[in-house]
Amino acid sequence: MAEPQWLNEEEMRAWQAFVAAGSLVNRRLDQQLKDDVGITHLQYEILVRLAAAENREMRMSGLADALLNTKSGLTYQITQLEKAGLVTRRSCPSDVRAVYAVLTDAGRGMLERAAPGHVALVRKLLIDVLTPRQLATVADGLGEVVQRMQDGEAGAARQ
Repeated sequence: MAEPQWLNEEEMRAWQAFVAAGSLVNRRLDQQLKDDVGITHLQYEILVRLAAAENREMRMSGLADALLNTKSGLTYQITQLEKAGLVTRRSCPSDVRAVYAVLTDAGRGMLERAAPGHVALVRKLLIDVLTPRQLATVADGLGEVVQRMQDGEAGAARQ
């Protein structure tokens, strides 16, 4: 087995900053949403995806993929949102295996109440901290990471 290529000082600094920033931002966003409207950050993201989808609905498997979540993890979250009246599920008449998550009017209202505070905190924690050039660099760099990982997963799935 080959010796690992250890991170140099600058690489380690970048890695540790990425891990810390990601954890801290996610924790703060989660807490703000729980305090303001009683939902988690992941639940907010589910509502956002459904609101943007045609007819405010998405197939559960597609929603899990879009959120980079497991199907079982998404099922749990949808159950919680369903109990709160924010989403419903419906089956597909043409494919008995397909289940759709559907945003309710109450879910749309929750999203409208949650969005202003959420966006304000995203700005405070990330957007307004970085210069436009830094923001573009972060978006480009992390976009490349996501693309390579998704390409790798797609390749692994085909094998």
